[in-house]
Amino acid sequence: MSDDVGHITAIVEATVESLGFELVRVTYGGGRKPTLQIMAERPDGTMSLEDCATLSREVSLLLDVEDPLVEQYLLEVSSPGIDRPLTRPKDFERWVGFEVKAEMNTTIDSRRRFRGKLMSFDGETIVLKTEDGEQALIYSDLSKAKLILTDELLEAVQKKDAAQTTEDPS
Repeated sequence: MSDDVGHITAIVEATVESLGFELVRVTYGGGRKPTLQIMAERPDGTMSLEDCATLSREVSLLLDVEDPLVEQYLLEVSSPGIDRPLTRPKDFERWVGFEVKAEMNTTIDSRRRFRGKLMSFDGETIVLKTEDGEQALIYSDLSKAKLILTDELLEAVQKKDAAQTTEDPS
């Protein structure tokens, strides 16, 4: 399964980037009819419905030619959303100050899951302020992480959206 994701990522990444987007995550799996999810955004973090439709058409055409998967699947192209996954170093840099859930590949003090405010990221170490104090997590040991939907996150995203609307009223 992870081989499929790596192979698909390699296939679609150039197309995603050529259209002016950044690939956030590729996932594949599900029930009787698996879903291939391509998550992307513009460099400024935005992704409109029209952007999703454009990217979906182009990726679908590419996958029809490359045909990387044997079974039938559903293609889903989406933005990361407000409670987005944090998959790249730049995601951690961008979202310092917000609540995060993180799951590690290795245990730290008998724990794999952590939740707290993202205090800093230096490219190698993620520092969370948890209920138990500050916790340093090694980025390379991270299994997955995502933002937690909070009032502060909603407010920050709304301010950013309002600023972009006044910059580009189209």
